[in-house]
Amino acid sequence: MSHSAVGHPAEQPLLSTRFLIRVTATIAVLALATVAISIAGRWFGRHISLAGNTESEAAITLTIGRDTIALPANTIRFPSERHDGPAERVDLYLAWPQMQGYSKETRERFDDIAQSSGLIFLQITQGTMSRDMSGRLEPIYSHLIEGAAEPFAHGLTLHRLRADAGYNGEVLLTAPRENGAAYVVRCILPASADMATSGDCQRDIKVGKDLSVLYRFSSRHLADWDHIDAAIRTFVETRLLSRSATLR
Repeated sequence: MSHSAVGHPAEQPLLSTRFLIRVTATIAVLALATVAISIAGRWFGRHISLAGNTESEAAITLTIGRDTIALPANTIRFPSERHDGPAERVDLYLAWPQMQGYSKETRERFDDIAQSSGLIFLQITQGTMSRDMSGRLEPIYSHLIEGAAEPFAHGLTLHRLRADAGYNGEVLLTAPRENGAAYVVRCILPASADMATSGDCQRDIKVGKDLSVLYRFSSRHLADWDHIDAAIRTFVETRLLSRSATLR
């Protein structure tokens, strides 16, 4: 047999070209899979952390009763409420004191329940009562108070509500104001500051033509009661649209 017909074993390649192609292709597929998993992991992790939140500040225009309001999408709590058009209500959450919605800078307060006391929760509906909480002090709450009024911190006075009034341990805190009706808020006061929740105080105000704005905040922020009340009114009022503007 001729030596030219069969190569010497020492001259044969250790790895065939076909094998090298297969190995290279496998490495490429694995690399692509790794990248895909990494991207998917980041997306999935972000999806979980957002938990329905959005950083979008696009305006959502809602008509509630006789009022039309334009709200940044990142201030609206529930994705199902982030749509233009008529609505019975809208639920909001705002970082205090920034009065801003979900963002990279404030997302810890929205994502971490332990930090949620730094949020204020609002529910805007068409008003069904002629009086807000301040207006209900004399005709309603004054008949539910028992015992003597007690001085409280931050210029507030504490009133205890009758056990049979149905307010489940809530107390009434009031403060006089020079211009307008007295400030009134209902709270479930915690035994200690570290037991405060993100919504143990609540108050409602009337804004616009007939909007009722119910808001909840942590008792940790009672020192800012006047600033919070003014900030919420300003936040809603400055986003109300006139009927002529919505028809353009």
